[in-house]
Amino acid sequence: MRIVAFTHSLRSCWNHGNAHFLRGVLRELQALGHSVAAHEPEGAWSVENLVRDHGEAGLTSSLAPYPELKATIDPPGFGLDACSLDAALDGADLVLVHEWNEPALVARIGAARRDGGRFTLLFHDTHHRAVSEPDAMRAYDLSGYDGVLAFGETLAEVYRGWGWGNRVFVWHEAADTRLFHPPEVDGPREGLVWIGNWGDGERSAELEHFLFGPAQRAGLPLDIWGVRYPDEALATLQRHAARYRGWLPNSRAPEVFARHLATVHVPRRFYVEALPGIPTIRVFEALACGIPLVSAPWRDSEGLFTPGRDFLVAPDGPAMERHLRELAQDRALRAALAEQGLRTIRARHTCAHRAAELLAVAGTMSSGAA
Repeated sequence: MRIVAFTHSLRSCWNHGNAHFLRGVLRELQALGHSVAAHEPEGAWSVENLVRDHGEAGLTSSLAPYPELKATIDPPGFGLDACSLDAALDGADLVLVHEWNEPALVARIGAARRDGGRFTLLFHDTHHRAVSEPDAMRAYDLSGYDGVLAFGETLAEVYRGWGWGNRVFVWHEAADTRLFHPPEVDGPREGLVWIGNWGDGERSAELEHFLFGPAQRAGLPLDIWGVRYPDEALATLQRHAARYRGWLPNSRAPEVFARHLATVHVPRRFYVEALPGIPTIRVFEALACGIPLVSAPWRDSEGLFTPGRDFLVAPDGPAMERHLRELAQDRALRAALAEQGLRTIRARHTCAHRAAELLAVAGTMSSGAA
């Protein structure tokens, strides 16, 4: 099968979590013998910010662990250039279009399918904009698409409400376990780590309540990795004695997890209030690395994990502080959580699982059963 993916960026993971998942899935599809091609637009904001902050070396390091993956860089206006787009789609059996692509390109690919393209065309949504900016998402012309891949059931329900019915499929993110796994030899571990971007303030209060404050009160060193931290965010970190480390290539996350006792999950507000049941990809990746995790309140409505066994849940700040103290003092508790979380990931939440799910969806669509 020839699979073509139109992504915001395969090369850069700067504030772009879909790159983590896409790289892992495409690599698994290749391992199954499928041909994969990835396209990204010239001037993608993730690439431009990465190069601005870390130069071409940063861009190189971002994709370095995936030598088998290449991205075709499409010039501006590519989506309106029929000849170039037809060449990219030539021989395709399955085409994935991520929601961060420009509306003109999304529409043009849909038109190519509607005008006789002999491929299955799926729109892939991995963001909260369907509820936070519904008008912007509904402005996409998806009339030529065969189906939608939504990264959680609550998001899928939004698309069903928009008339997609049984043509929307839940396709959760997962861990690339070729990259994310426990260290071969466990070394010294100390303190806490949080890998995440500050963003637009949609969880700044939650971070202070569930991470910075509890870590400081528990007397645990805290390392923070991520981007988009404005001056006020850095001042907050300094006030809580947290150490800001800057951008981290996703490929280096396993080695960073391996140096720390535990990590914390603080979901964005939209995934607590409007789209419950959708964890960040960092939950999958952390558990795959065998590091104990404590989560702020998050309703696992789809039963992806077993809270209390795969990870601990803290309903409030004081509970988070207690959990962090317990983890720091109880080696057996850390080991039990790490073992169970890793077992759950390997059983059903790897990129290999998601590759198989994608192929099953494609088979359903091509058979006309959906």
